[in-house]
Amino acid sequence: MTRIASASAPSARFSLALVAWACAFTATAQPVVAPKAAEPVTLKANADMAKALPFANKQDFEDAMRGFIGTVPDALVTGSGPRPVWNMKPYDFLKANEAADTVNPSLWRQAQLNAIHGLFKVTDRVYQVRGFDLANVTIVEGDTSLIVIDPLLAAETARAALELYYQHRPKKPVGTVIYTHGHADHFGGVKGVVSEADVAAGKVQVIAPSGFMESAVAENILAGNAMNRRSQYQFGTLLPPGARGQVDTGLGKALARGSVTLIAPTSTVEKTTEERTIDGVQIVFQLVPGSEAPSEMLMYLPQFRVLNMAEDVTHNMHNLYTIRGAEVRDGNLWAKYIDEARVAFGDKTDVLIAQHHWPTTGRERIVDLLKKQRDMYKFINDQSLRLLNHGYTAPEIAETLRMPASLEQEWSTRGYYGTLRHNAKAVYQKYLGWYDANPANLNPLPPVAQAKKTVEYMGGADAVVARAREDFKKGEYRWVASAMSQVVYADPAHRAARELGADALEQLGYQSEAGTWRSAYLVGAMELRNGVPKIPGGSSANGDTLKAVSNELFFDFLGVRLDAAKAEGKTMVVNWNFTDSNQKFVLTLENSALTHVKNQQAAGADATVTLSRATLDAITLKQTTFPEAVQSGLVKIDGNRAKLGELFGMLDNFDLMFPVVEPRK
Repeated sequence: MTRIASASAPSARFSLALVAWACAFTATAQPVVAPKAAEPVTLKANADMAKALPFANKQDFEDAMRGFIGTVPDALVTGSGPRPVWNMKPYDFLKANEAADTVNPSLWRQAQLNAIHGLFKVTDRVYQVRGFDLANVTIVEGDTSLIVIDPLLAAETARAALELYYQHRPKKPVGTVIYTHGHADHFGGVKGVVSEADVAAGKVQVIAPSGFMESAVAENILAGNAMNRRSQYQFGTLLPPGARGQVDTGLGKALARGSVTLIAPTSTVEKTTEERTIDGVQIVFQLVPGSEAPSEMLMYLPQFRVLNMAEDVTHNMHNLYTIRGAEVRDGNLWAKYIDEARVAFGDKTDVLIAQHHWPTTGRERIVDLLKKQRDMYKFINDQSLRLLNHGYTAPEIAETLRMPASLEQEWSTRGYYGTLRHNAKAVYQKYLGWYDANPANLNPLPPVAQAKKTVEYMGGADAVVARAREDFKKGEYRWVASAMSQVVYADPAHRAARELGADALEQLGYQSEAGTWRSAYLVGAMELRNGVPKIPGGSSANGDTLKAVSNELFFDFLGVRLDAAKAEGKTMVVNWNFTDSNQKFVLTLENSALTHVKNQQAAGADATVTLSRATLDAITLKQTTFPEAVQSGLVKIDGNRAKLGELFGMLDNFDLMFPVVEPRK
C-alpha cells in the first residue's frame, strides 16, 4: 500500500479482493504449477481422521437447517464489476457425500455446514440470513421497524440479505443497527441496509459497545499493511475454491468482495450490563471487552428467550492468536465472560445464536455448549501456563498439550479457525513473550544468514534436497517444509528446493483441520512454485473508514512511515490546525522519531498548516494533492513550505505484496 491511509481502514482485515488464480501469476517468470494429488501418508492421515470423530452425529446439520424459509440460487450477489461480490456456486464440490482425499474430512464437514445459505427463522420475530458473507446478519422485528444486528462485511451482501428477508416478511423500515464488535465483517455492510442521511436525520440509530470506533480502526492501522498481506494466507484469498484450493475459513465460507462501509454509532453501551427497550424489543447488553475483540458485547432478548453470543461462542475453537497478526486475546477472561452469560441467561434461554454459524436450541443443550466453550478457553489458558511454569517452551507446549477426551469429541470445540497448537503458543506469548530464556536464542542470526550457515553445515543445498526427498517419501512433511525453507532462504533460485518445499506445504494443507492453516499452507505452496503474485497496488481506505481515524492515530501512522535513515540528523517542528474540529497539534521531528502533542502550538515552528480534516482525507485518498489544496485555498501554510515537502519526502510507502516464503530481494 502506497498512501498515507493505505492501511488506515478498519476494513484492512477483510477488504482484500479475491484474485483470479490464473491471472495472479501473469507476470511471473515460471509457468504456473498446478496443485498436486494427495500423497499416501496424507490419504492415511485423512482416513484415520474419518474414523476418529463422530461423523454419524448429524445434529449440527439439523440445527443449521432448522427454520429455513428460502434463499436465492447460489446466494448470488452481483456487484458493479464483472465478477460477483458473492457466489456459492464454486463450492458445489462440497455437495459430495464423501470428503475429497485432499481435504481433511473434519474440515469438509464444517465446510458443508458453512455452505448452507438462506433466510432462517430463529423464533418469532427473530431471523437470520446466513451464508451470504463470512458472518451472519440477525434481524429482529420491532413493533414498527427492524433491528439489524451486524450488517455483514460488504454493502452489497448486506443489501441482498435484507432483500431476501423482505421477500418473505413485511417490509418494515430499518430503525436500528447494532454492531456487536469492531471487526469489519460485522459492520462493513451498514450502507447496504441504511443510509448515512437517515442516521444523521435521526431516523435510524446505530448502537455499538463502548470503544467501538477505536477498536474498529486501531488494530488495522499501524501494522495494517503486514496484516493485509498475512490475511491473504489466513483466508486463502488468492486460492480458487476447490478440493485442492480454498474450501472454508472454518468461521464461514469466505470473504465477500464488495464495498466496505462504516457509519459511526449514535449511541454506545457503557455499562457492563445495560438494559434498553428498542421499538418494543427488550435487550440486555453485556459488555465483554478484550474477549474476541477489544470492544465487544453480547445481548439477551428476554421476550424471545434468545441469547446472542456475538463471536464469543461459535461452533469451533476461535483464536487466542490470529495468524494474520493481532494482539493476543485473554483466554481466561474469555472463559469468564462466557460463564457470566451462562449464569445470567442460561436457564432463561431457549435459542442461542451467534454472528457466525448456526443456532443451538433447548436449554440443556445451550448450557452444555456454553460450559464446553468456557472450559475450552480456560483449559488452553491454564494448561499452557502450567507447562510454561514447568519450563516448557512455546513449541514444546504446542507439541505436548492435548484436549481432554470430553472436548476432543465435541464438534463445537474442533480447531477449524483457531487451533490448540497456535492458541497454546499465544498464551506463552501473552505471559512470557517471544524469548524462551535460552541465551542461544536471545540474539540469533537473521533468517538469511542463519539459513546460509545451516545449509552449509548440512552439506550444501543439493545434499539437503536429496535427504529431504527421502523424508518426504516417509511423510515427514513438517520437517521437509522447514528444511526447504532454509534452502530457499539461502538460495531463493534453487528450483528443486522451492518445488519440494511447496509439495510438503501442500500435503500439510491437505491434512489440516483448520481452514486457516489449510489456506496458509496452500498459499505458501503456490507462491513457492509461482512466485509472489503481481497484484496491482491500491488502498483499502475509503471515505467512510477514513473518517474513523482520529487525528492522533493519523499522526501515529505518519511516525510509522518515517524512514529513519532519511531523517537522520534532521529536526523539524510543524504546527497543525484543524478548522473543523478546532484541534491543534505540534508535530516534532528529532532523533529520527516523529512525535506529536495535542492542544499545543509551538512558537517559532518551521511551518503552520491550517486545514480541515475533510481536506486532509481528500489528500490521503488522492482526490487532490497538497499543492492543489493550497492553490484552491483549502490549505494554508505559514512559514517554510519547503519543510513540509521535506517531511513528506521522508515517509515510506508500503508494498502490499512483500515476500513471505522467500527472502526479501
